[in-house]
Amino acid sequence: MSSSTTRGDQWTFLTNHARVLLWLARDPEVRLRDVAAGIGITERSVQIIVADLEAAGYLTRTRVGRRNHYTIDASVALRHPLEADHPVGDLLGAFLHREDTPDAAPAEPEATVRP
Repeated sequence: MSSSTTRGDQWTFLTNHARVLLWLARDPEVRLRDVAAGIGITERSVQIIVADLEAAGYLTRTRVGRRNHYTIDASVALRHPLEADHPVGDLLGAFLHREDTPDAAPAEPEATVRP
């Protein structure tokens, strides 16, 4: 195993659930295949994650013509007991706020996020 492929190089701080939620927050009408391609996971994995997030109350999916529109409820608490005193809106705010700074690349349109 070379040093560039050691186990320590493979982990990340955010889960795919967080990545999908952030992607939907940036673009509430994005196609799930585009989310999958952007994150680097399968479209089926994104579909399962969206179903998980919807079942847990983090987002609502509304059919608009041939597309879906995703509304995020930013008031729902994070799931782990150590973070349960923080709403998911804190996580979204940390990442979306960073993208809105003048030095950052242009952000995609923001989702409808309910406080």
